Amino acid sequence: MKHASTRTTTSSPAPNLQKRVVRVLIAGQILGGIGMGATLSLGALLAAELSGSSAWSGMAATMSTLGAAIVAVPLARLAQARGRRVSLATGSLMAGTGAVLAIMSVSVDNFPLLLLALMLLGAGSATNLQARFAATDLASQRFRARDLSIVVWSTTIGAVLGPNLFGPGEALGATLGLPAMTGAFAFSLGATVAAAFVYALGLRPDPLLTALAARTTSVGIRRARGGLAILRGNTAARYAVVVIALSHATMVALMSMAPVHLRDHGATLTIVGLTISLHVAGMYALSPAFGALADRFGRLRVILGGQALLLGALGAAWLSDGSQGTMTVSLVLLGLGWSASVVAGSALVAEAVEIEDRSSLQGFSDLSMNAAGALGGAIAGPILALAGYSGLGLCAMALVAVVVVWSVIRLRATHRQ
Repeated sequence: MKHASTRTTTSSPAPNLQKRVVRVLIAGQILGGIGMGATLSLGALLAAELSGSSAWSGMAATMSTLGAAIVAVPLARLAQARGRRVSLATGSLMAGTGAVLAIMSVSVDNFPLLLLALMLLGAGSATNLQARFAATDLASQRFRARDLSIVVWSTTIGAVLGPNLFGPGEALGATLGLPAMTGAFAFSLGATVAAAFVYALGLRPDPLLTALAARTTSVGIRRARGGLAILRGNTAARYAVVVIALSHATMVALMSMAPVHLRDHGATLTIVGLTISLHVAGMYALSPAFGALADRFGRLRVILGGQALLLGALGAAWLSDGSQGTMTVSLVLLGLGWSASVVAGSALVAEAVEIEDRSSLQGFSDLSMNAAGALGGAIAGPILALAGYSGLGLCAMALVAVVVVWSVIRLRATHRQ
């Protein structure tokens, strides 16, 4: 596989520009994480209150995931046409609009308006996903996975800070005269608008447009292809997209049902919250280590390591029998396996095509990732009801098996070359 984009992004001033791009993306990711984290738990509560039934509480996560999937490809196309700066700023402002509509939906007691708001807030998730790819536009192949993983890691800061703003948000909401349980959306609005300004002002010159210009100067440029067209003719791209999608589906299926399983076995809300927090830490905290390993030992080996961690998580889930300690171990391993697989898989997505096709493939990958996660979460509920959490762990092993077999085949083919 050729890496023409690497040849065109390692000359001056790209290295210094790349360092600044990564710093800007980190700042934007922290703000975006605060914006999403500040309202993460509120969506389900408001959905239950405005709909009049707790059965609708799950729609909060569903609509947010759906929103992220819907805007993934349009944001990628906008990045290709206008650059990362415009695309990331637009996605952040869409999330800010969602925060405003969420407050309005409670004010007028309108459940459909809340669902629309949650879809727009999902654009924040799509923006955060696209930001990791922005870190690869000017990165050399030697440090591409590292730079991507650092941006992924920075999400941890906002994800940890955001949920802790619920109390201060209520105090702020009372001061501003906002309805109950909407004060945190004011923090979300402020954080997402600030992120939009960080992207709009900080990403100058734009990393993607700079990379495209360098490519044009060196070898010329052709018309960009769509995501499906790329997948039809590019095995490496198909593999990378499938790795990310199936790893994400595995993670979401187990994680989304864990609170229910823990609660049914007597865990307090504090224990449930702590367990999920450890899982989230596993998802993001060690991503720079996995990025460095992917650069040092290769993407395929780190993906196989990630699948081994996922298999360990599923095995622990199978054997947990309601044990809170075993469940905690399972969810931490689940987060670590997701991190290794997604970081290395995302680096492969960035490398599978030349720069002019990169945004299209990245957008399709994010669409597939969110769709697979939504499907995994939807199927997990019936499986939990029929076979229990142990059965869910066994069923999810099939997804890991697909990735493992394909990875081994590709690794052996690489060794034969």
